[in-house]
Amino acid sequence: MLTPLLHDTLNALLQRDRPPDLQLREIGTIASISGSIATVTGLPHAKADELLMFRGQVPGIAFNLDPDELGVILLGSSEHLEVGQRVERTARVVDVPVGPALLGRVIDPTGKPLDDQGAILTQERRPIERPAPPFIHRAPVKVPLQTGLKVVDALIPVGRGQRELIVGDRQTGKTAIAVDTILNQHDQDMICIYCAIGQRASAIANVIATLRDRGAMDYSLVMMSTGNDPPALQYITPYAATSVAEYFMDQGRDVLVIYDDLTRHAWAYRELSLLLRRPPGREAYPGDIFYIHSRLLERSTRLKPEYGGGSLTALPIIETQAQNLAAYIPTNLISITDGQIYLSPEQFQQGILPAVEVGRSVSRVGGKTQLPAYREVAGDLRLSYSQYKEMEVFARFGTQLDDDTRHTLERGRRVQEVLKQRQAAPIAAAEQVAILLAISEGVLDGVPLADIQRMTEDIRQAVREQLGDICDQIEAGEKLCDRDRATLLKVASHTVDAAMHQDEPEQTAPADADEPPGG
Repeated sequence: MLTPLLHDTLNALLQRDRPPDLQLREIGTIASISGSIATVTGLPHAKADELLMFRGQVPGIAFNLDPDELGVILLGSSEHLEVGQRVERTARVVDVPVGPALLGRVIDPTGKPLDDQGAILTQERRPIERPAPPFIHRAPVKVPLQTGLKVVDALIPVGRGQRELIVGDRQTGKTAIAVDTILNQHDQDMICIYCAIGQRASAIANVIATLRDRGAMDYSLVMMSTGNDPPALQYITPYAATSVAEYFMDQGRDVLVIYDDLTRHAWAYRELSLLLRRPPGREAYPGDIFYIHSRLLERSTRLKPEYGGGSLTALPIIETQAQNLAAYIPTNLISITDGQIYLSPEQFQQGILPAVEVGRSVSRVGGKTQLPAYREVAGDLRLSYSQYKEMEVFARFGTQLDDDTRHTLERGRRVQEVLKQRQAAPIAAAEQVAILLAISEGVLDGVPLADIQRMTEDIRQAVREQLGDICDQIEAGEKLCDRDRATLLKVASHTVDAAMHQDEPEQTAPADADEPPGG
């Protein structure tokens, strides 16, 4: 016999004009939970990488699909989760909001704002995992990406759409090179994304402060996960940043993404895999550790004009231990990327900043991405600088040197001094060309080493004030003709001569010996 309450409910449903809307939901339960890993039962139709929702709107990703249970990695805190609680399917994968509203903001991989500037209003969300553009859609990498660093732009050029690895030991200036590159894009029509993976919150705050103080946040955004965040959140961070970058690339824009750094990304994935009892391989990394980075970096490319014409340039950062480039993760990434910028701890300790070791750095795209003026000025600079580094080792033994060797050493010391550069002080391409032309043609050979930096600043100022037309031609991609070359050399020579004469002490005529003192 029906109770009065159930009888009234049935009557109300029968008297409605349309039948009730029924929604089929698949609900499972937590079988076990440990830290950032949960085992879930009762969801037989869940798919790989599907987003699951736990109590308190804590998201998780279905990572292991076993016959009787799911291995789920949690994107939030598991503090309030308990065995037996319900878990619901969402029938979608993890996605991130995309759009121009993200510029100038600091967000986490799920799109949550972290900068106390209010909600982010966007019209579109994109999954964090997307297939890389097919080969037929890709265009050759020919447009330069100016970093503002003389040693990189002249000797290890980077192009828009390239993947250039920044590699070195801890505290050698890897992040500084990446941040300087962002600062140099203020007038280059480039959108920059700084992706911090598992970094200290204080280090990320310093980067954000630098970008804000220099006005770079107007064309940049920061996506971050700290070392205190769950490893699953650190794992999805670079993929989410790439999806945001692909939105702008599809609009025909040029985008630069800094992954700082993929060492911690590999650590987070190794931790998740070991907790899920996946078979470990070399250095306890799972067998697909190469795949997680290759499918990430293959999304960086330059598109053909008929497919939008945008580009996505990747500057991944990797940390080595004791300069071991043959370790597992560095060798993987070196094989995936289009070259590497290697930072030497020895040069860093000697104060040669940025501490780029030219002999171990390479750009596989090469001079195709350089402005024509660079190719004419810096063609032999790399070779002569490498010869200097080799001769410098033998010169330390105090052996007797011939005149040619001494000249090579003196020129090499000045080249090394010229390539030094302060942090957060990028230099325009035309000014770099003028400085490199001066050093390659011997204009600075007679300048003491202690005065090289001051002389280069004087040359920069003179070229900027007197040769604005030539500067515009160089930055527009025109070749450096003989007349312009001679004009640059003339201005540099006059600047150096004027500075050198100004530094000379004034010569006074000797007093007459027959004249009495004070006469």
